[in-house]
Amino acid sequence: MPRQADAAVLSERRSVLSRAVADAANRLGMGPTDIGQIVGVSQSTASRLVHGNYRLKEAAKEWELAAHLVRLYRSLFTLLGGDDELARGWLRSANAAFSGQQPIALIKRVDGLLQVCEYLDAHRARV
Repeated sequence: MPRQADAAVLSERRSVLSRAVADAANRLGMGPTDIGQIVGVSQSTASRLVHGNYRLKEAAKEWELAAHLVRLYRSLFTLLGGDDELARGWLRSANAAFSGQQPIALIKRVDGLLQVCEYLDAHRARV
């Protein structure tokens, strides 16, 4: 019986993170191409994720990257008072803190995703 309960918990965790990624990406104006590049899945898999037909695999790298994408969204949401339009603009604007690069371009690399998350967390700590 405990195995069945463990499977249910795992299934729920996969569903929660998958929905959170799809929601964050939607709010940030990201399509399947962006999501796929950030999370490390194909565009078709990212499309299925957005439409609720794919759940992230907890034992895979996509899980960690997806968690960081949600972390990024939550930090932006907090810093910008929940203004998704402002968050979309911030992601697509050149930023002096990133040598003039747009954060959306940076987060498509693992090191860039972590760098942007750390930057936002540092600014969030000031609030």
